[in-house]
Amino acid sequence: MTTFNDVLARQMRTDPGRPLVTFYDEATGERVELSVTTYANWVAKTASLLTEEHDLERGQRLAIDLPTHWLGTVFLGAAWLVGLAVVGPDDEADAVVCGPDSLARWAARAGELPVLACSLRPLGVRFADPVPAGVHDVGIDVWSQPDAFVSYDPPQPEDAATAGGLGDRTHAELWRAAAVGSLLSDGGRLLSEANPASPPGLASLTEPLARGGSLVLVVHSEPERLTATYVAERATARFP
Repeated sequence: MTTFNDVLARQMRTDPGRPLVTFYDEATGERVELSVTTYANWVAKTASLLTEEHDLERGQRLAIDLPTHWLGTVFLGAAWLVGLAVVGPDDEADAVVCGPDSLARWAARAGELPVLACSLRPLGVRFADPVPAGVHDVGIDVWSQPDAFVSYDPPQPEDAATAGGLGDRTHAELWRAAAVGSLLSDGGRLLSEANPASPPGLASLTEPLARGGSLVLVVHSEPERLTATYVAERATARFP
């Protein structure tokens, strides 16, 4: 398995109905669970949004400026499916996806590059108010995209999967490291508070994907509540 498409295809063949990403926001009470199939559908829609609506191509760079959220896992997968290198918010990029807190920063650059904004409201819906001119509301645009995506120019193992602030790794290097990672055992369930679109949190998504496991992603939780979630979700490992 040397590309994201290889990894996800294996998960779809093995057990497409099992949970892959479960997200808790303890400040709002939100809980979202994406099965392998649902995650794949979101990734396909988002990959289509990046390519068909914004003309992004293999070899370009996507900056992910999102807080810890399940949509971060979707945009990581979509970028890798297209063949985009994921970079940090302070790196040079060909497009950016941001959340409400960084919207004003990126709206000022909407004339220079595609700016895709996520409301981070439940179910990935649109912003309650219109976004600034030139900014694209993911909660509006993503729903019309197809549930399947096939790249006409798929990424190769030697292509960059991450760069800049996320570290320089090819697809082959990323998935080789994930397959032998130490965060969880094969088929395990990892509870994490780390942002998957950050250098320390990247493995919290790639290892469960590569090792047939799953991710329970939690934000705004207190220690006692986090322990209860660990037990309720039958997690087998915790990070950090």
